[in-house]
Amino acid sequence: MSRITLKVWHGAAAISAALMLWLALMPREELAPMQASPEPNLFAFVRSLEGTRPDGNLQIDGGDLVVSAELVRMFDYYLAATGEKPLQAIRAEIEHDIDTRLKGRAAEQARQLLTRYVDYKHALLDIDTKPVSGAVGGTAVRQRFAAMQEVRLRFFSQQEIEAMFAMEDAGALDAIARLEIRQDQSLTSEEKQIRLAALDASLAPALRDAREEPMKIVRLEQSIANMRNSGASEDEIYRARAAALNPEAAARLSELDRDEESWNKRIADYRSQRQCILNAAMPLSEANRATALEQLRQSGFTPEEQLRLAAYE
Repeated sequence: MSRITLKVWHGAAAISAALMLWLALMPREELAPMQASPEPNLFAFVRSLEGTRPDGNLQIDGGDLVVSAELVRMFDYYLAATGEKPLQAIRAEIEHDIDTRLKGRAAEQARQLLTRYVDYKHALLDIDTKPVSGAVGGTAVRQRFAAMQEVRLRFFSQQEIEAMFAMEDAGALDAIARLEIRQDQSLTSEEKQIRLAALDASLAPALRDAREEPMKIVRLEQSIANMRNSGASEDEIYRARAAALNPEAAARLSELDRDEESWNKRIADYRSQRQCILNAAMPLSEANRATALEQLRQSGFTPEEQLRLAAYE
């Protein structure tokens, strides 16, 4: 059985809302150099990824795949298209990318790891749909983290887990510890600040840098909000973002702005039409009202988008 080289990646970021925003908006990495490889199509797979390059700097050691967090980044880049493409199509695209970047034994190892990673992501859904009984706040989050660790052992070796998830887990545990401190009613405000400061001091340099990066995005977007309130044009906003980040990130943020504006308009139209159905001058029967509301949802939203509508009703 061929050997798979393992490497712990130290560039993964801490799990937090700000970090998720940063990861979603950060410029996509260049592909690892390949001999005589053509320029990739940027990006015909799904609309939300147009103009980006797949994440993940895949490496080979002696013909074997180097297992690292870079693989997770690559898989998650494509899996973010869930809802825009069927899973089968997404997997086919990942495998095509694998075959473009890797050859022989390493490519086969990557495909096998992809299968286990997709199965692992499916298994995580069981955790999300089964809330921890009696646990709330930081305790519930820590128990969910422990459950996730147990699920991983069903799909990966301990070495693979260390290589793929070590810094992600370090960030998650740091975030959980901070949540527990903030929710601890036995601590005074001063005691909480002291403990949080101690956590700051104990952070590994890579994790400290990862925590700071997403906050740059948050501060930038606060500045952009002020610019909008002052009447700045879209061109001025783009140039401000490009200067602070880079043109690619600025373009992606502009696209997100347009998507949000479009979504908000669609929601406003939906809520208005929904209210008309509910308040019809000639009241509908329960069955006819349910049919009309279902037709309204289906006419304006994809099945995946419909899952979000409850929050607006």
